[in-house]
Amino acid sequence: MRDVTEPALNPDLPATPQRPTVELQPGLDHAVITSIGPDQPGVSATFFRVLAANGVQLLDVEQALFRGRISLAAFVGIDAVSKDALQQELSEELASFGQVVSVETGSGAPTGSRGRSTHTVVLLGDPVTAQHLHQVGQTLANFGANIDRIRGIADYPITGLELFITVADPTPGAANSLRAALAEVAHAQNVDIAIERAGLARRSKRLVCFDCDSTLITGEVIEMLARHAGREREVADVTERAMRGELDFAQSLHERVRALAGLDATVIEEVAQAVELTPGARTTLRTLNKMGYRTAVVSGGFTQVLDAFVGDLEVDYVRANTLEIEDGKLTGRVVGEVVDRAAKARLLEEFARDSHLRMDQTVAVGDGANDIDMISAAGLGIAFNAKPALKEHADASVNHPFLDEVLYMLGIPREDIDQAERMTGETQRLF
Repeated sequence: MRDVTEPALNPDLPATPQRPTVELQPGLDHAVITSIGPDQPGVSATFFRVLAANGVQLLDVEQALFRGRISLAAFVGIDAVSKDALQQELSEELASFGQVVSVETGSGAPTGSRGRSTHTVVLLGDPVTAQHLHQVGQTLANFGANIDRIRGIADYPITGLELFITVADPTPGAANSLRAALAEVAHAQNVDIAIERAGLARRSKRLVCFDCDSTLITGEVIEMLARHAGREREVADVTERAMRGELDFAQSLHERVRALAGLDATVIEEVAQAVELTPGARTTLRTLNKMGYRTAVVSGGFTQVLDAFVGDLEVDYVRANTLEIEDGKLTGRVVGEVVDRAAKARLLEEFARDSHLRMDQTVAVGDGANDIDMISAAGLGIAFNAKPALKEHADASVNHPFLDEVLYMLGIPREDIDQAERMTGETQRLF
């Protein structure tokens, strides 16, 4: 698998950027002070009041909350002689908060600067189990990658965890073997796993382009039209072969559209009204729009159907094929250039240029072989309930029927999505 999200590194800079080390004041030793217990107002204030009163030099701090418990740690410089007195005072002052305090000095206290994680791994499942985390953790360890921290990113419609990791070799392309190994874990454990370079490379994504049929919506529009002509099975067979990559998409499209010849054009409106959005589609588009992302839909389907519902989703760019209509009937032909595999990639590049974005700032989501070029061209390619032909080219695969997973893979937590919904009055926990 490719690693296009990894930008070239400046050879004059260290491979894994570190925070600058603050010089220890004369006469002090390094120490790590931790306080763990129930979270309540005043814990942090009391902790730092005692440190300040004892002339402790503050070098680094990290605080985390989990299920009503607080973990507070400080990397400091202290007078080693006063270690026991400091620990006793902290313990006494924080006892009323139910905190357990420890102070480690000398060889027990790490002195290296805290480095920035090189990659993120998003693990999604229904549910995510300890076995899943074991398999992912062991795979990372096998490749010399360290898990720096883990946070929950989603609690519905599936469970999601985000792992911040540091790989042994952060140079571009070096993580490809790890990607492949994690893909094997995902397949074997029936979970979805995405790995991407951390930092600005991940945060700079600004354009998300979706395929339509079986991605943004649950069905195939051309098969819905064919049902009215009594030729659904015939058309579905051709669609399936095209999605597997066994047929040229343009040829298969013309063959399937010929089966629609003679249908009354009013059928298009009936089909448009019957279209069902994929669970999570509306929330996903709404969230991306709120965050200032550009969004696009590129489809091998038909503009006459897309126009009936895409406008309501406030999509910035829409491209699809156009059915020819004469005297109120479908002719069995399409008008203009066919939106095929090559056209999808070309249109993604066009949208990026129009939005003044680089290609590494784009995301593409699709399900079939005709999405391969678009998926390969994007900075992040996501296969959504896809055929094997597409999965081989994607950076990540979604195998659960929820489009929300795209947001989680971008590092957007469920709680932020729901908070935005509450602020704007949208229905809560709506997929």
